[in-house]
Amino acid sequence: MTEFFTSGHAVDVVLAVLLAEALLLKFRGTSWPEIAGALLPAVLMMLALRAALTGATWPMIAIPLTLAFPVHVYDLHRRKLLRKD
Repeated sequence: MTEFFTSGHAVDVVLAVLLAEALLLKFRGTSWPEIAGALLPAVLMMLALRAALTGATWPMIAIPLTLAFPVHVYDLHRRKLLRKD
């Protein structure tokens, strides 16, 4: 089990689930920009986690983790603009 996590394969499973979720959302009629806004922060955080688990250099951890925040803020802003109430 230790190897499963230290190799990054646990994160690969999570990324596969996120891909399946994206495809399901698209199948249900959600637009690609909405899907990206909702799931991209999670993908970026998972990439940062994978980098940390596999012993990558700190920039390889910090860059996707840092990028996740503005993407998340954009998604929150976009969702507020889409509200009709």
